[in-house]
Amino acid sequence: MRRRSPRRLLGVLAAATLGLTLFASAPAAGAAGTATTAAPAAAVQPLSTSTPVVFVHGYTGSASNWTTAMSVFRLNGWSSSNLFAYEYDSYGNNVTNAQGLATFVNNVKARTGASKVAIVNHSMGGLVSQYYLKVLGGNTSVSHLASIAGANHGTTYAAACLIYTTCQQMYPGSSFIAQITSGDETPGSTRYATWYSACDGVILPYTSTRLNGATNNNVLCQTHIGFLADTSVLGQIAGFVAS
Repeated sequence: MRRRSPRRLLGVLAAATLGLTLFASAPAAGAAGTATTAAPAAAVQPLSTSTPVVFVHGYTGSASNWTTAMSVFRLNGWSSSNLFAYEYDSYGNNVTNAQGLATFVNNVKARTGASKVAIVNHSMGGLVSQYYLKVLGGNTSVSHLASIAGANHGTTYAAACLIYTTCQQMYPGSSFIAQITSGDETPGSTRYATWYSACDGVILPYTSTRLNGATNNNVLCQTHIGFLADTSVLGQIAGFVAS
């Protein structure tokens, strides 16, 4: 038998090595390709940020309470022209305040051309909002309602200001609260959600914010006023309103 030259022998070995390398790598490449084809990345659904948002402050509050919230909503795609803050008399009557909210919402709808708005409230703003949606039939004009530390079932903290009608209405067991909590607490097709915390300190008991039929979010530890600057919670609310 003819002896192969060292150079030819090296060529044969190199070819064999290359063949083994391609054979070993082929299944891995095929598996990777199969995985990519079988599990394509889920399409990201765009958020709906065209719904006008009406912010309703709490007892002794004002439109300035919503500076951070509006910034968060803008970062999430809202135009400033679709963000509105309703102001009312904290020392008057929440029936009148709810009637004023009804007028305000109608004006926002006329101004923006929207058929519905979203409402984000805080503290006593929960009472104003609930009366509007339930007693005045406002749920037909509201797509989403987000209540942040809302006094939805009252708070014993209101004992400190019972000289005012609004605080009398905010005290647990008042006829006002009985009216907005009897029967269905989340009427209509409106989507309801609340955010509340054991560290609130003003809404007592803190579970007062919860609404039957709503998505109730228990925040680990946040103070009553701290909620207004909590960008994490406000971001969740923006996502809820956009859903």
